[in-house]
Parts: sequence; C-alpha cells; structure tokens
Amino acid sequence: MAERRSARREPRFLIIGAGMAGILSAVKLAEAGLTDFTVYEKADRLGGTWRENTYPGISCDVPSHLYCYSFAPEPNWSHHFSPGAEIQAYFENVAHSHDVEKFIEYGQEITRCWFEDGRWHLETANGETDEGDFLIAATGVLHHPAYPDIEGLDSFEGSCFHSARWDHDVPLAGRRIGVIGTGSTAIQVVSALVPTVGKLTLFQRTPQWIMPQENAAYTEEEKEYFRAEPEVLAAMRDEISTLFADTFSNAVIDADSPQLKMIEVVCRENLENSVHDSELREKLRPNYRAACKRLIMSEDFYAAIQKPNAELVTEPIERIEPKGVRTADGRLHELDVLALATGFKVDRFMRPIKIIGRGGVALDDAWAERPTAYLAISVPEFPNLFMLNGPNGPVGNFSLIEVAELQFAYIMQLVELFRSGRAREVSASRAATQKFDEDRVEAAKNTIWQTGCSSWYLDDRGVPAAWPWTFARFRDEMNEPRLDDFELV
Repeated sequence: MAERRSARREPRFLIIGAGMAGILSAVKLAEAGLTDFTVYEKADRLGGTWRENTYPGISCDVPSHLYCYSFAPEPNWSHHFSPGAEIQAYFENVAHSHDVEKFIEYGQEITRCWFEDGRWHLETANGETDEGDFLIAATGVLHHPAYPDIEGLDSFEGSCFHSARWDHDVPLAGRRIGVIGTGSTAIQVVSALVPTVGKLTLFQRTPQWIMPQENAAYTEEEKEYFRAEPEVLAAMRDEISTLFADTFSNAVIDADSPQLKMIEVVCRENLENSVHDSELREKLRPNYRAACKRLIMSEDFYAAIQKPNAELVTEPIERIEPKGVRTADGRLHELDVLALATGFKVDRFMRPIKIIGRGGVALDDAWAERPTAYLAISVPEFPNLFMLNGPNGPVGNFSLIEVAELQFAYIMQLVELFRSGRAREVSASRAATQKFDEDRVEAAKNTIWQTGCSSWYLDDRGVPAAWPWTFARFRDEMNEPRLDDFELV
C-alpha cells in the first residue's frame, strides 16, 4: 500500500539572528523559493560576531578564501587572513546583493519561544509576537561576553570595557593600557596597540602557544586574477579547505598524529627563536601541549611583548583598585584603560531566550546539566527547531561558514519532510541523541583538547564540547539524514 501523505504545504520560518548563519539561512531559503520567513535581530544591524567585535587588531584565524560563503566568493580580500572590518563589510555586501535585509526585523530581541498546536510562537522584548512552522537558531557561539570575577572591578576610575564592547571613543595613544587575558583576542590587541600606547601591561594567567602565521597582503594583480577567473577562486577555496582539514582540523582530533607533532615543533621553535630574554621566554612557555587550547596565529606578538613599553605580568591579580590592578606580590600597576579580553560564555547558544518545547519542556531543563544536541542540530522534544553551529559541533577546528552551509543543506532535507506532507513535526529521538553523545564523549578521549589543559572547549566534566571526528565524517553525516534517528509526527 502506498504511503499516505497530506497535501504539500509551504512552511513559515522564524530565524533568530542576522549574523553569518542567519544571512546564510535567508539566502538559502529564498534560493529554494521559500520566502515566508522573518529574521529577528536584537541589534540595529547585521553581522553577529563581526558587528560586536571591533577591537584593535581584530582578524580571522581562518584563511579569507575559506571564511566566506561558497556561493559568494570574494576576490578582493586584502590579506590571507581578513581583518574584522572587511569581514563585516563582506556580510553586509552579501546581504545587500541577495536582498536579505527586507526579511530582517532589527531591534527585536526575542525573549520567549514556545511550541504550541504544532507551531512555534515567539515574543520579543517590544511585546510583538509571531508564529511559524520552523524555528532556526542562528544565534552563534561567541556573543555573550564573559566578565572576570575580580574583586573591585567596578571601582576602577579609568575606562574599562570588554574586548567585545570596545569603546572607540576612549583615546589610547600615549596612555597606560592594561589587558586581562591571553587568548586570541588579547594577542591581537597587544600586537596592535604596543606601537602607539605609552605602556601596555598584559596580565597573563596562562601562556599560549603561538603559531607564526604570516598574514601577507594580496597584490592588486592577484585580486584582478581572482576577479577574472572565478573558477580559479572556487578551486582555491576547495584546495584551502582540504589543506586546512588535513594539516590542522584532522590533526587535533588525534593527540598522537604526526601533523600535531609538527605543529608543536613549529610553535616551540617560534618561542625559542623569537624571545631573546630567557626569563621572559620561560614566562611565555606553556606547560601543556600545543593546540590543547585554541591555537593562536600571530606573526608579531612575540616581537610586540618584547618592546620597551610592553610588560608581561604573571603574578595573579589580587584585586582591581581605582588607580589600576593590584597583583599578589603587592604591586599596583597604575593604568588609564583596562581591556577585558576574557572571552565568552560559550554554553549559552539561544539562551537567555526562554524556549519551551513539546509538552511544556523548557530548554533550560533539557540542558540543566549541559547543552547537547543530535549532530549539533536537533534537540529531542523540540520539534522543528534546528540550530546552526549548535552544541558539540565543529566549532574548534573548522571554518564555521563551511560547517553552517553543510548543516543548512541537511536541515533543508528535514524541512522537505514537512513540505511533502510526510511529517508535521521533526525532532531527534532521545535514543539517537544519547547514542551520539556517548560516541562523542568516547571519541573525545583521543583529542588534543583532553591532554591536560583548561580551555573554553571543555564542558563541566572536562569533556571537549566539540566535534571529535574528521571533517570527512562531518561531511558524510551532513550528506543525508538518518530518519530512523528522528521522531516524525
């Protein structure tokens, strides 16, 4: 007997966020002829991470021609690794050229979403409501700043701000600047500011391994060639993707891989050959393996931190005082400006939005222990809710744009079940989600992230909350959904 299906129905989509993944969702839905959707953005313009982060020296650590949409190659990148302002401009240009902005509602922070009578409903902080068949969470990972819990932080008399909320009205030239943190952001800020400030003090809790990555500029001839030969640009993107996967992405998932050992040699030689003062060199030497924390790319940090007006402070911070930072040795480091390069709350995802699934199940309760999702996309009891770059996805070792494109193509296959009438509600089963998580935790034991350092990759158990397999496996998983792993209603 033929399978009974209801009449074909075109769904309505509610998209949260107008950053990289939200723009992608809008473009791909419109491309498929599905134009009944709204993108809700809490800010007054699009861009996500690249709108929020404008600190001095900001750039991407993924090659420019890989950190762009496959359907919108950019021949005019200025450097091999793009500065933040160019990436923001790129997303704005893509949104404009694909007529995305007509679908975006700016200044609309979503406070609540709930699944009722087979549809998703939402409410904004302004009191507006909407409903649709699918909820796409394109909220990103790096957008809730993490502030350090340091005594007296509010007492500082100078200018103090998080790196993701950089205050460009504050003058820096010739002044005393303090930077708390030593992740990618802090390293970029130090390199950018040392040449112009009076003194820069970097407060280091944990040293980082630095990969000496040159960031060469593209010549006008090269850019002209890319403009004239789009097929060459596409081939180069594929080549960079393969190289990125083979030399780094696949290396970090195997702590004993020869590629990882090579990375460690390069990082160690960079430290040995670049830092001339032995005492400073030892302060900058990590006691964990390279890439256990997110590997930092920089061609000039070691040179910057050795300048006469730069100081590395490794004594623990005791408290913040009105005039500066007091360290455990009793010294007061007097400052005019304090920048908090202390990262993000990476386990928030859609939260603090209150999201209620089938039967009144709250996402906060479903994630009471920690965020989890089947293939980083779907959560049991939250039908027709799909995430891009959700929990336990490939956030630490791949280009998030490439990841999001693969995920959205996968999601569209699930949407087709709705359109064809095969299912009104689609969500991962509890069994499949549990099996995925068990397999992920077991595989994570082999990764470099679990070799003895503390990083933002690790969850409350010390398990890496990231994809622990190869990029080839991720592509295979995204190729076609295993419908037996889903609950179809």
